[in-house]
Amino acid sequence: MAPEARPLEADGKRSLDNDEDRARMAGPGLRTFFGIASEWGLPVQHQCILLGDIARSTLHKWRNEGTGTLTRDQLERISLVLGIYKAMKLLFADPEVGKAWFFAPNRDWTFGNKSPLARMLSGSIDDLYAVRRYLDSWRGVR
Repeated sequence: MAPEARPLEADGKRSLDNDEDRARMAGPGLRTFFGIASEWGLPVQHQCILLGDIARSTLHKWRNEGTGTLTRDQLERISLVLGIYKAMKLLFADPEVGKAWFFAPNRDWTFGNKSPLARMLSGSIDDLYAVRRYLDSWRGVR
């Protein structure tokens, strides 16, 4: 008999407060994150910051051995990076133009003459949310 599936939250999603759900999402989430980081050419130091300022050894362990359960914060960060990546794919027909935008200084108030990546690397999850919201508003998504 198959294990009983955990009930969905009211919004139809799994709970990030549940260890089992977070453990199940960790592998696919990290594989996706590492693929995006590779496509963007992010060095290990940047990847560590985006994942919540984790140790380099932790990042290498996750990449090479897989992982157990990520924290809610780490999964949210991965989700935000994925959302930013997806929004950029939708906004920029040419991936190189999107990458150029991502790495270039931007005078919009959200970025303060820093690149979107630099804003994300400020370290706070709020900075990831700011870039995600900026792209979503550009796409007309609420």
